[in-house]
Amino acid sequence: MDTYDLLIIGGGINGVGIARDAAGRGLSVLLVEKDDLGAHTSSSSSKLIHGGLRYLEHFEFRLVAEALAEREVLLRVARHLVWPARFIMPHVAALRPRWMIRAGLFLYDHLARRASLPGSHGVRLDILPYGAGLKSQFRHGFIYSDCRVDDARLVVINAMDARRRGAEILTRTECVSAWRADDTWRADDTWRATLTGGREVRARAIVNAAGPWVKRVLNERLRQPSQDGVKLVKGSHIVLPQLYPGDHAFILQNDDRRVVFMIPYGDRHTLIGTTDVPYDGDPNTVQASNAEAEYLCRAAGRYLAQPVDPAQIAWRYAGVRPLYDDGTSDPSAITRDYTLRVDDDSGAAPVLSVYGGKVTTYRRLAEHALRDLAPYFAGRRGEWTASEPLIGGDFAGASREQARDAFFARYSELPQATLRGIFRRHGMLAYDVLGDARAEADLGERFGAGLYAREVDYFVTREWAVTAEDVLWRRTKAGLQLAPAQREAVVSYLAQRVS
Repeated sequence: MDTYDLLIIGGGINGVGIARDAAGRGLSVLLVEKDDLGAHTSSSSSKLIHGGLRYLEHFEFRLVAEALAEREVLLRVARHLVWPARFIMPHVAALRPRWMIRAGLFLYDHLARRASLPGSHGVRLDILPYGAGLKSQFRHGFIYSDCRVDDARLVVINAMDARRRGAEILTRTECVSAWRADDTWRADDTWRATLTGGREVRARAIVNAAGPWVKRVLNERLRQPSQDGVKLVKGSHIVLPQLYPGDHAFILQNDDRRVVFMIPYGDRHTLIGTTDVPYDGDPNTVQASNAEAEYLCRAAGRYLAQPVDPAQIAWRYAGVRPLYDDGTSDPSAITRDYTLRVDDDSGAAPVLSVYGGKVTTYRRLAEHALRDLAPYFAGRRGEWTASEPLIGGDFAGASREQARDAFFARYSELPQATLRGIFRRHGMLAYDVLGDARAEADLGERFGAGLYAREVDYFVTREWAVTAEDVLWRRTKAGLQLAPAQREAVVSYLAQRVS
């Protein structure tokens, strides 16, 4: 029988973040995920590392301050996946007065130390570059800094880093039931696994990071009563052909006082999101509705000179946020802060459940989780993740651009667009992806959008990829650019590659 210090249920950003932190402290860790890593909420975000400017209106100062501080940390430790961006807020006097926006941006600039990002200021929108694509009536606005992120890859890289430090990561493996026995948790023939057989394990503690399923896991799978509640809120996004030139993003005030982001997505598309809709359905089958898509198109259309037609939508996705039920009825006002609950039985065999949270604060959440579990694991290493780069993100003193240029020089015979995508996805691990390749023929079958068989093989052997969806929509976003026949070629290749 295998025995672990921690059994982590859930392979989203919080689960893998806790796995990495715990493994780095010397704990033995088993993480199980019923689907693919980051298959649900963690790959369905707005792709931002940000403080949450709108949370200031709900007086969430602690949350915003922590998120802003984490923004700086992730810029250091995940330099290959997190990059700075400038956001434009066109001013609409009827929605928020200028003094209110200035005050909010002043707080946003100063609630946490800002070491690497420029501050906010007013901008003219009746001249280029920031007014390009906007209606002529928008003449003034504000500019501030935040960051963008590849959320799905951040999940995978944390899992790879956890594995490098000794954690065992099992995808397509569901913990159907576990119970306390002899001051430990036990799970045996109740495993439901697609790719691995059932096995018997024990764990000194369980982390319940099951996201939208956190209450179900706690109450039904672990038979642990709890009074804590979860409110499920659906957030939907749409992706359209590029709506405006430039690499800046927009934060748009809507007439319902919500805000909507409009963000460059790749080189050819624009991402618009998100909605806040109460959800009581199955998180496995959540979809962006036509009504939500039309809402987002209208929100962007109020600002853009050209109308935004829902018929142009190239891709839409939705995720379910498992927010802690704080009694607030307005979905947009429910706190995005996280809550951690530890339940034990006479001081032994604890289960820590994770409610809420944001991609931005996942690392800090993991630190807090390990702090809450510290009484059960005395004498372990202290906090460490704020200073050690994630695997692939250590550029050895070089800048991101210098590291990228050195990679381009090493593989100068390969298409530069392909190299750019591989480096963006893998950072310094890009050398492991390409290995001894010297010519395009060495990359194997070409699927399109810079995706070749060699990288697909890497996703399968090193990154737990199994299906075409894993490859085309999480490990990459190549699915957005490939024709149906090209996507089918990936399906066929994986059918032969994965058995």
